[in-house]
This record gives sequence, C-alpha cells and structure tokens, in this order.
Amino acid sequence: MLQKDPAVCVFCGAREGDDPAFAAEAGRLGAMLARRGWRLVYGAGDMGLMGAVARAAAAGGGRALGVIPVHLLSRERENRDITQLVITETMHERKKVMFMNADAIVTLPGGAGSLDELFEVLTWRQLGLHEKPVFLLNINGYWDPLTALIDQLVARGFTDRAFLGYFSVVNSVEALEAALDTALPRRPASE
Repeated sequence: MLQKDPAVCVFCGAREGDDPAFAAEAGRLGAMLARRGWRLVYGAGDMGLMGAVARAAAAGGGRALGVIPVHLLSRERENRDITQLVITETMHERKKVMFMNADAIVTLPGGAGSLDELFEVLTWRQLGLHEKPVFLLNINGYWDPLTALIDQLVARGFTDRAFLGYFSVVNSVEALEAALDTALPRRPASE
C-alpha cells in the first residue's frame, strides 16, 4: 500500500450521464471524503463523475491517489490536483493498484468500465480473495436494474445467495458516510 490512511476507491463514469444529480452527488461524495479525512483512490481523470469527485475532494483539502494506464493519458485529461499519481501499463494493473490501495470500494453511476471494475472486485470477493466492503451509490435508482439482474443470477442458480452479501446498496451520500464510518479501519490514536 502506498499510504496507511483509510482510503475509499471510487469507480464511476468519465461522463456525467443524463441526470444532473449524478454529478451533484459525486461532488458531495468527494467533499464528504475530504471532510472525513478519507483518502480518495480513483482513475485519475478530470472528466465526468470522476472529475466531479476529485475536484470536490481537492476543494475540501482531501488527498487523492489517481491511477491511470499509459494508453489513457492522451484520452482522459489527468487531474492536476492529485496528491499521488500512478501510471500503469494496463487497465488490469490500474484496477489492481486502485483496489490494493483502498479499504472500501464505492461505485457511482457509470458505464462498461465501471461495471468491469465493480464485477472484478465482486468476483475476487466471491473467490475469497478479500473481504473489503463494496457499496453501490444508487443515485435516483440508477443501480436498480443491476440489482434486479443480480437477483436473477441467484434465482436462476448461477451464483450462490451469499453473493448478495458481497455488496451493499445505499441511496444517499449520508447513508454511505454512515456505512463507511462503520466499515473503515480506525487508526490508533498514537499515529
């Protein structure tokens, strides 16, 4: 791990999507992370929801670890407010570095990349490779179709019911903050 402070990995879209609430809540999430002293770990971009989270965290005095693969440097504008930047060779390395430097994972609305990131950490959990908490921030019901699909995976026998316990759905930044407050490790007072 690059640092010992409690850290939250945020997976989310490099676009803003069709609902202004997505960017607003992403900003509220970044501000909350900064206020709580929880380090942001994210994809290093300055676009879409990724940028909204990072800008709000930076504006609140928060620290951020950005991780970006070399092939995206020309496609995604790198955020200049990042405390630490790691450039990886591949997308898979990016996901691994983000995951290894986080104590919890939060997924906001996003596209195929966000789903890929989410399902990789859920698969790792299913295989017993970690027990980190994973949260879906369900802004205006965005993740409802996904949770219905996961329910179908269980009902149709393609995964065990235990899979439903590998993630939690929260509907607001306030609910997420309370859940993270319980889930994140506490630093000893001497540090």
